[in-house]
Amino acid sequence: IPDRWTTEEEKIVVFAEGEPEGFWARNDRGNGGMFNCSFGKDNANITDGYLTLILDKQNDRYVGAEYRTYHQYSYGFYSVSMKPAKCSGVITSFFTYTGRPWDEIDIEFLGNDTTKVQFNYFVSGEGGHEYIYDLGFDASEEFHEYAFDWQPDSITWYVDGKAVYKVTGDMPKTAGNIMMNFWNVIK
Repeated sequence: IPDRWTTEEEKIVVFAEGEPEGFWARNDRGNGGMFNCSFGKDNANITDGYLTLILDKQNDRYVGAEYRTYHQYSYGFYSVSMKPAKCSGVITSFFTYTGRPWDEIDIEFLGNDTTKVQFNYFVSGEGGHEYIYDLGFDASEEFHEYAFDWQPDSITWYVDGKAVYKVTGDMPKTAGNIMMNFWNVIK
């Protein structure tokens, strides 16, 4: 997007080139006790040019995967080519997240219906902005591009290059990590 980015500001990660610099796989506590899930670094693998996130059961707990940047990023255009998991009770996501204050911008797939994608955002811990978009195709069948353009006064979400949803008003302001994860929402 020439009017917003220069080559020096652009960050493109191509997993076909191997382990990208500036990213790491989480290997610690999980999403809280109510989810019965933790994250294991061995469940985030780059193989044959693809980042694959795995969710499996180890003993009495689920172990998902999370891959994230070391650095935090602010306003701009964020894009991912992904194919979410189709399985009830799981979430496949791409998002920015700050911690404290809690600002977040989400692209999430609820595994029970991968013909829809959920867009969401949080401002200082306040959510409740979920929007479900009907894709018109099953996202789990092949890779598609999902993106959002985060600006000081708006967020616009895209599917395969087409703007499909826009919000304006009080937007996230705090730079965040770029994150991808796969985890369960049921015990």
